[in-house]
Amino acid sequence: MPENIDDILKNECGLVKGRPIVAGVSGGPDSLCLMETLRQAGYPVIVAYFDHQLRPESGIDARMVEKTANRLMLSCFVDGADVRAHAEEKKLSVEEAARNLRYRFMFDLARRYNAQAVAVGHTADDQVETVLMHFLRGSGITGLKGMSYRSIIPVFDAELPIVRPLLDMWREETVVYCAVNGLRPHYDSSNDSLNFQRNRIRHLLIPNLETYNPKFREAILRMSQSLKGDYTFVMETLENAWMQTVVTADKESITFDFSLLSVCSLGLQRNLIKHAMQILRPGVDVTFSVLERATNLIRQGAPSLRVDLKAGLRMFREANHIYIGTLDAELPFDLWPQLMDENPIIITPPGQAALAGGWKIGCERWHLPALAREQAERNDDQFQVWLDAEHLPDSLELRPRRQGDHFAPLGMDGHSQKLSDFFVNEKVPQRARERWPLLCAGDEIIWVPGYRPAHPYRLTDATRKIIYLSTLRPPEKSTE
Repeated sequence: MPENIDDILKNECGLVKGRPIVAGVSGGPDSLCLMETLRQAGYPVIVAYFDHQLRPESGIDARMVEKTANRLMLSCFVDGADVRAHAEEKKLSVEEAARNLRYRFMFDLARRYNAQAVAVGHTADDQVETVLMHFLRGSGITGLKGMSYRSIIPVFDAELPIVRPLLDMWREETVVYCAVNGLRPHYDSSNDSLNFQRNRIRHLLIPNLETYNPKFREAILRMSQSLKGDYTFVMETLENAWMQTVVTADKESITFDFSLLSVCSLGLQRNLIKHAMQILRPGVDVTFSVLERATNLIRQGAPSLRVDLKAGLRMFREANHIYIGTLDAELPFDLWPQLMDENPIIITPPGQAALAGGWKIGCERWHLPALAREQAERNDDQFQVWLDAEHLPDSLELRPRRQGDHFAPLGMDGHSQKLSDFFVNEKVPQRARERWPLLCAGDEIIWVPGYRPAHPYRLTDATRKIIYLSTLRPPEKSTE
């Protein structure tokens, strides 16, 4: 047993004495060592045994675990299911089906008895095998760092952690620990079956690799421990980039600012996309090929491209936004100013008009033409504008587009074009066009907020009467 086991339990696993811990106990040396370590350290332990019904002797194991728990005066709960049938029904591997059912049982038990965590007896050997499994699948740093002392598996519970206090112990050390403490492990014959990938890695691959390096297991363990530090650095960088690039996030979609995402390094783009996918689909295995498709879309930059990612998620660009969402996601409309309905809104300076999604448009009169021209020349925010009001009525109107609308945008020397063509040329998101607010004087469009004012109402040296309009965005939402 590591000398620092108390520190591992307290600092690495984040456990506190006084609240129960559900310990998964199969009857093997690893899980019995876990159970006894927690008990001797003074933590209340609830023993959980799940019968996978894959071996004839599994019922004997259950009774042995119950008997051991009773002798140590520990609560014990036994459950089970036909794992093979469940795997066939859900089209899963037997290993995956067993893990899902076992973890579901333990987390249900933890919630029922207000436990602080679910504990499992993964050892250094399990860590090495896990890293090799991830390596064979072509995993990145997330997989190669292996398992952590404490982690959250959202698919089972978004708050209750799973803890692995024995990650520094080798399997043979747990056998010795059980012998010293009077525990009699039961041998699981399924651990010898080469039908399972983990067993093939354990019995065939690792012994073969140890002919090249007798300390191969120790080398892999050191590598995983080193990569944990690198992973922490990556996650800190990712968190900062996430806060900068994500515009909105909910259960169905995540929206990135394209201009900010596109200047991130390729590695950071991949990690941001992967993180978004795993928020929307907890537990999804994001492969390199999926991330390549996603980053290719960013690199090409075409606003109309879209790609299917994985697990019912798609990614596409719309103007300056990149969306990752489910196929039926209700994408946000509050990224742009939108009218609440088809009814026009009268706005008179000084005044303010409320739009959908928390947006507002305000207007006021300016009486300093020189200052207005200076501000207008410096302005690079197309959501605010200074207009020559000499020939404008006292009240203006915000309305949606109408059939046959024309617009004479600044920069076309007074020539007009169809509003629909202007929207296409300026890449106004198609689904936002129907209720985009247009500032009008009578039937004439004098400003398209977020884009350009009408040429006849630009400021000139002769301008004396000025109206200033600004489009105010809604308060920023948290994207955590």
